[in-house]
Amino acid sequence: FICVYPVYINSKKTLAEGRRIPAEKAVENPSCAEIRDVLTAAGVNVYVENKMHPREWNRDVQFRGRVRVQVKEADGSLCQEKFTSR
Repeated sequence: FICVYPVYINSKKTLAEGRRIPAEKAVENPSCAEIRDVLTAAGVNVYVENKMHPREWNRDVQFRGRVRVQVKEADGSLCQEKFTSR
């Protein structure tokens, strides 16, 4: 499993605040529910947890959550052949 926090893809955050992708590819204030819906529609196994990113200073419910994404099976094979990397 890999963890995806909304702050990783939030265009309003800086790299120092936790964003991990370029701002032009990021979206504005994503929620865990939106991330879960997109990944579920793509056929990926996901689990939502009630966790906070350590650098997130805002404790509102809107910014709460972590999505765990299953990339590989227990035997090490990929869950979805179309997603070969993170």
